[in-house]
Amino acid sequence: MAVYGLTLTSSDARFAATLSVPVIALFTTEWIHRGTLDGFAAVLSAHLWSFALAWLFLQLIYLVVSRFTSLHSLAVLTTGIAGGLPAAITYYKLQIRGEPFLPWDISQAAEASAVIGKANIEIQTSMIWTIIIFVVLFLLTFRLREPRRKSNPGGWRRRVVTGGVSCILLGVLVFGVYLEPAATLYFDIRPDMWMQNRYYKNHGVITGFLSNLQALDISAPDGYSEQAVQDLIEQISANGPRMPHYTDSYAAAVAEPEQKPNIIFIMDEAFWNVNELPGVTYSEPVTPTLDRLRETAAVGKSYSPSFGGGTCDVEFEALTGYSVEHLPLGAKPYQQHVTRDMFALPAYLKTQGYDTLAIHGFYRKYWSRDTAYPHLGIDRFVAMEDFVNPERKRAEEWSGGLITDAEMGRRIISEYEQRDQNKPLFIHAVTMQNHSGYNAKNYPQEELVRITSAPDGISQETLSQLQDFATGVREADEMLGTLVDYFSKVDEPTIIVFWGDHYNTIGKGYELYEKTGYIAQGDTSSPNLHGTPLVIWSNYYNTPVDLGTVAAYNISPVMMELYGLEKPLMFEFLSQEMDIFRARSRGITVNPDGSFSEEMTPEQEQWFDSHWLLQYDMMFGKQYTEENGSA
Repeated sequence: MAVYGLTLTSSDARFAATLSVPVIALFTTEWIHRGTLDGFAAVLSAHLWSFALAWLFLQLIYLVVSRFTSLHSLAVLTTGIAGGLPAAITYYKLQIRGEPFLPWDISQAAEASAVIGKANIEIQTSMIWTIIIFVVLFLLTFRLREPRRKSNPGGWRRRVVTGGVSCILLGVLVFGVYLEPAATLYFDIRPDMWMQNRYYKNHGVITGFLSNLQALDISAPDGYSEQAVQDLIEQISANGPRMPHYTDSYAAAVAEPEQKPNIIFIMDEAFWNVNELPGVTYSEPVTPTLDRLRETAAVGKSYSPSFGGGTCDVEFEALTGYSVEHLPLGAKPYQQHVTRDMFALPAYLKTQGYDTLAIHGFYRKYWSRDTAYPHLGIDRFVAMEDFVNPERKRAEEWSGGLITDAEMGRRIISEYEQRDQNKPLFIHAVTMQNHSGYNAKNYPQEELVRITSAPDGISQETLSQLQDFATGVREADEMLGTLVDYFSKVDEPTIIVFWGDHYNTIGKGYELYEKTGYIAQGDTSSPNLHGTPLVIWSNYYNTPVDLGTVAAYNISPVMMELYGLEKPLMFEFLSQEMDIFRARSRGITVNPDGSFSEEMTPEQEQWFDSHWLLQYDMMFGKQYTEENGSA
């Protein structure tokens, strides 16, 4: 084989390919992940072991495939895909969700495929060049073979031995290094569960992904024991009862609060207040209901653990008081952990005589709600399949359209009117109308909210999608108004809790938020992208209350705190914790004064750890809280 005047033997060519392809794959992997290699040299030198292990992983894959198949061209493709595919998924997931590709994402492939076509995915220059590079490498190695048994017995034996040893070493690397916390710590690899985007940036896609496999095993908190749980229960009991947290609340105003009102939870898809975007104005009021309820209801913000998706994380927190901050970032509790009966608001309300119902405007199997809801105490689940000829909109991006928020409101009223009147009712509704996949053609022109002014520099594509989104926000607000008007005339005491699950990307990446100054350039972890509107209204109290910002896992405790409802242990603990901090999510602490910080004080860390102790016992542990009659 001659290359530029040099004569290479087949052995030389095999050796060159074996050493060079994994190195090339490592650099193209990080090029795809980052979109650029600017600054990569500094990262490489600072975390050399992380990338050395990643190179070794790719090197061993190349050796295993080439030695066992004898085909270097196949080894080239396999090695390229082993690095390039997770890198591409990470790149797009960072754009859409603000987090990288994680091991447990594999279990959510069906859910991802349902929405991936709605995202604004564009192939990047780094991806095009990587494809070209590996096509060239494939062609160069197409005729390159390892020795065969008949023609070269000695070479064949070396090939088999090398392949076998490489296979063993690959297993040692994965199971003995990447899956062993002590080993990764030795190589200065410290998984950052709160800031996975930063972790992948520092340690690379391959090391980031493989070391995250450690998180599939949920470890007990330090000091977990029956005595530790009992001590915490006694501490919670000793700290209560207390004066109501909100001095303007119903609980503070009456001596004997109503104890069994109907309770309606509505988690509205991607609902956030578009009026907060600096410099953007609209052709009509977008949130008139939200604005008027500030005068008659408890209003604030829910600090969402999610961005761009992960709806089930938010509802999991709201229904249980458990925090996904204590779980691996990106883990999906409904699919991975809610596999048996466990404490949740619906389960608790059932012990108080409530009927419990969930309503969702999409497939019942989505995010495994059909299997998770019964474990949380929800007796009946009305999903998309149960609606008969429902009103649908936004068919341009979603085939057949999505069930509207107005239709969801009508179904809530219908279910209330058909309830067992001898029991109070709990409804948990999850809407779908304003899901991502934004396009101004989703609505007729006469229904569309128009953008009348916006800061310079925002693309027409982004503004067009914002019109679609703002129209959905207006219709969600109208649905809330319809429910408030209806239940205002109902004699039975009823509480409505309404909040948005998360923000979404609209248009080109984070352009909308950056160009308006809503977040600083590149600050994709900004707390501003996690505070969604929260409204708690009732038909038997109309004094306004400023809720401030609270965690999604505090929604149920805050609702019970406002109305003086008897709280179970977890919610009583969380009510007490609010004096110390309001939320801890995505590595951000929301302090009682509404300020944000990454670091926690020693007192905050103590309460945070106690929350995990309770949550672990109820979710994974031996349920000592139940044995003590405190769950």
